[in-house]
Amino acid sequence: MSTSAPPETTRFGYATHLSCRECGKTSDLGPHYACEDCFGPLEVAYDYPPLTRADIESGPQNIWRYASLLPVPADIAQRPSTRPGYTQLIRADELAQVLGMRRLWVKDDSGNPTHSFKDRVAAVALAAATEMGFTVLACPSTGNLANAVAAAAARVGIRSVVLVPANLEPQKIIATAVYGGTFVTVDGTYDDVNRLASQLASEHDDWAFVNVNVRPYYAEGSKTLAFEIAEQLGWRLPDQIVVPVASGAQLVKIDKGFSELVSLGLVEQSAWKIYGAQATGCSPVSAAYAAGHDVVRPVMPATIAKSLAIGNPADGPYVLDAVRRTAGAVADVSDDEIVDSIRLLAATEGIFGETSVGVTLGVLRKLLAAGQLDPAAETVIINSGDGLKTLDALAGAVRVPAAIKPTLEAFTEAGAGWDECVRAHTDAGAHR
Repeated sequence: MSTSAPPETTRFGYATHLSCRECGKTSDLGPHYACEDCFGPLEVAYDYPPLTRADIESGPQNIWRYASLLPVPADIAQRPSTRPGYTQLIRADELAQVLGMRRLWVKDDSGNPTHSFKDRVAAVALAAATEMGFTVLACPSTGNLANAVAAAAARVGIRSVVLVPANLEPQKIIATAVYGGTFVTVDGTYDDVNRLASQLASEHDDWAFVNVNVRPYYAEGSKTLAFEIAEQLGWRLPDQIVVPVASGAQLVKIDKGFSELVSLGLVEQSAWKIYGAQATGCSPVSAAYAAGHDVVRPVMPATIAKSLAIGNPADGPYVLDAVRRTAGAVADVSDDEIVDSIRLLAATEGIFGETSVGVTLGVLRKLLAAGQLDPAAETVIINSGDGLKTLDALAGAVRVPAAIKPTLEAFTEAGAGWDECVRAHTDAGAHR
């Protein structure tokens, strides 16, 4: 490892090159995302400096405290950005008791600037794109990334171009349009939108599509979830972690982040199991895992969990590798189970997560029931976003009482009905 700070001319910190995940061929740092020899995906490689826990703990209360472990300039913390990260890790004792678990934590990324984990990856992508001279920040998105990219671009005063499926939740559409960038809705699935974005990336040399031509840098932002979880646990790794799977990059990079912390001596070596969670209506990785396949077959998404509705996930094979290597698993749950788990988390811990956490908690419950997940092991689940972004998913599932007159008598008369409603919610949502 390096023993000195990166030179001032180093635009990407301690990142040294790009490496193909398939054949291992290396290439220079730049706007490259596919290997010239085998067309495999590229990822960032580093020559890390000696780093102590105190070095990190003295940093800012956001992802830039881990700047030395990311492909970003050394002065990134002083530059304008949305400064995401260092969100709460909440000890979920009430939920653990309901599920019969010893210790359970929720990494609640709804506290980010645009209320999802995508602020992390957008910030790292923007930092790299700026160093490469791009003048437009762009993305195809299932919603959360659209919010994050539009906000990140507005924060630094550059143009954004965002493309999303037209059937996206209205809350996410409004929360993207408000930032004033170029916003395009497309009649098609995310995979259709992604293909269009790839074509646009080849036509516009000055557009940085964060999850296309600068994807290797973008994906590194998800490592900060792993770094924060370990630091917030007192510099140790959890025994088990359940992660929602859309493209699969988040799960793969959390696994990579844990490995890097071990190799740097920041945490003790310990085994962790990583589990992937998908909605049954879009579960190509879960299906491949169940069938024992290494290849993920694309599907047509049909689920309320639209943020996870990627039918052809780019990192699907690497998710399979990570869960098998760590003795984890991938599973899926129905839309009804998703809604039930959203309500359970809200009723027990006061956390209102979006549909992705319904998927993640639903899969946790499914794996517990099947004996595939150890209830005695310390476990973390990821809440990727705010439930206010996916309100439509709860339509009909939550009872709202009729208005009453502003009198004590009206309140008393309505009380019996409210008690019945509370009992129904407790039985159906919290299972107590």
